[in-house]
Amino acid sequence: MGSIERPLRERVIDVENVQNDIIRGRALRKTFPRRDLAELVPSTRSATEILVEQNQTRLADLIPLRFARMLTDPFSFYRGSAAVMAADLAAGPSSGVQVMCGGDAHLSNFGIYAAPQRTLVFDLNDFDEAAVAPAEWDVKRLVTSAIVGGRQAGYPEKTIGRIAAAAISSYRTGLHSMLDMTALERYYLRLEPERYEREVSGSLASIIARTTRAARTRTSARVFERIMTSGPDGQLQLRENPPILQHVAVKNEAALADSFREYLTSIPVDVALLLSHFRLTDIARRVVGVGSVGTRAYLLILTGPDGTPLVLQVKEANRSVLEEYGTVTQPQNLVAAEHALGHGLRVVGGQRILQAMSDVFLGTMRIDGRDFYVRQFQDMKGSVETAGMAPKAFHRYVRACALALARGHAQSANASLLRGYVGGGEQVSAAILGWSFAYADKTLDDFHQLKAAAEAGDIEVADDPLR
Repeated sequence: MGSIERPLRERVIDVENVQNDIIRGRALRKTFPRRDLAELVPSTRSATEILVEQNQTRLADLIPLRFARMLTDPFSFYRGSAAVMAADLAAGPSSGVQVMCGGDAHLSNFGIYAAPQRTLVFDLNDFDEAAVAPAEWDVKRLVTSAIVGGRQAGYPEKTIGRIAAAAISSYRTGLHSMLDMTALERYYLRLEPERYEREVSGSLASIIARTTRAARTRTSARVFERIMTSGPDGQLQLRENPPILQHVAVKNEAALADSFREYLTSIPVDVALLLSHFRLTDIARRVVGVGSVGTRAYLLILTGPDGTPLVLQVKEANRSVLEEYGTVTQPQNLVAAEHALGHGLRVVGGQRILQAMSDVFLGTMRIDGRDFYVRQFQDMKGSVETAGMAPKAFHRYVRACALALARGHAQSANASLLRGYVGGGEQVSAAILGWSFAYADKTLDDFHQLKAAAEAGDIEVADDPLR
């Protein structure tokens, strides 16, 4: 009898704890009024100053390329300026409810990728800046990206307002729905776009179909075919395209190869055993993204005994902008773990918490005192191209991103506290909406400020941002 009663008592205790968290969340409104979330207090430091400071630890030859890509248009600038936004968020009021945040949850950092069982999943897919921070920081990052993206697409301002408001509503209702589930139900929940393709009509359906078809072609075999070629002696060699793709110095290559053995200790034993069938064929430096340009990123090209290729990406992991520029103190256990194993651990841990399913090859390594994380490169990864998207399709895509973000935040221990703070959500929604429109205006000003610095010769910009 006792063995049956014990789980029932524990369930009652769990429910009571959840209700206590909701009550505590409501009480937080007095200390951190929800209406205050509308107040934008810019950092005393300029955007250009922050971006230049970030470059101090980056590869000097790639800094002009970073600025070139950021100056392509205001949305590209926004993608590359997560540190600027973190500094601005830190200067203003917040909810005080901290969860594991993605740190850079703009529209282009959501997309499709392959789960281990090879189904395609839609989710947040960039975690370089993942860290513990106020939950609304991620929401503001997402909603502002919808405003900046909508303006760049030329949508009417009223349409953009409806889309931005719908994003907040989708996040809010999604959070409540997730927390109505059991912890196991929401842990196993994932968005699989191919399952819902027939339920979606119009231009979004064709976008989903096109994106999933393209994603299924992005495999290690395709990457291998594109970047490798036969040399004069018949041996495979890298097809270089400097500065985007090129060999690294012999010293760096040796350090990478040595650190690869350290990486093997950071992954599950079955994955390490799988990799024992592969040999390291080549190593190259690969430039990726916008905001990441200048950080150290490499491709490890491996081949199996039957010639099967596997391409892994090794990417530098620095302090999260949420900690460095957002000045958010991280939990002591995370700080201790990072001290022992590096910032790569934070990136991998954040990804595993926020994503419904994660890459089995996720791991960490250190090279010459720098921290890195490892993942598969372009494993059926598909980004949804928002340029040219009809407003209705854009609207639904933004809502899907907000729902995925809510699912990620719902995994955190403070999720019920957040639910209590948000409540019905109208005050929170109005505040975040107002803040995000104000920040979209600031983003445009910051973009022009950086452009003026380039024209004045204060910063160096590469000739061709996509070279």
